[in-house]
Amino acid sequence: MSEPAPHLLIIDDDERIRDLLRKFLIRNGFLVSVARDAAHARRLLGGLDFDLLVMDVMMPGESGVELTRAIRETHDTPILLLTARGETPDRIEGLEAGADDYLPKPFEPKELLLRINAILRRMPEPEPEPTQPKIVQMGPVRYDIERAELSRAGTPIRLTATEVQLMRIFAENLRQAVSRARLVEDLGRDGGQAQERAVDVQITRLRRKIEADPKQPRYLQTVRGEGYMLAPD
Repeated sequence: MSEPAPHLLIIDDDERIRDLLRKFLIRNGFLVSVARDAAHARRLLGGLDFDLLVMDVMMPGESGVELTRAIRETHDTPILLLTARGETPDRIEGLEAGADDYLPKPFEPKELLLRINAILRRMPEPEPEPTQPKIVQMGPVRYDIERAELSRAGTPIRLTATEVQLMRIFAENLRQAVSRARLVEDLGRDGGQAQERAVDVQITRLRRKIEADPKQPRYLQTVRGEGYMLAPD
């Protein structure tokens, strides 16, 4: 499956320039939204994620530099500033505000395209979401999360419905203490000390199926003052 096209936001008060840039960038494979001023851009930024902003500096009301400075307080989206003012102090002001690049007007559309692609190439790849393990290994005991099956050295171990629920909860919170009250709640039971004691009984039974020595549990541990924790190999 191909990656989605980068989504650009063009912010310029000149409708002709907005339209020309939008058509040019769409032809070159980008998804493009446009904003007529800083206030319009803020509304779009509040509801959409963009890969890069192409922003005119000289706009009525809030300028591109001022908007860049404000955006940098909450977003790290790359920003390319466009301006007819190409003097060095103006470029420095834009870069100090947080812009990633600066392109003086007039410019060739191809140069804009090269600048955009160069900025996007510099952006770090998003880190993949951590994947939950499908198998939990506890010495010779193995728990298949997707199948909800427990086995010891290849021999199936029967789990009750409550034990399956407990293993699901612990597998979703590996190496994290889960309180007795939360276990009661996640098991769909009414609260109270009686139900918490019932959970203690279920934990004891589950340990007999997991641990080599249930009285000295290595994997299904008691965390004093916090609850229980599954700590696999």
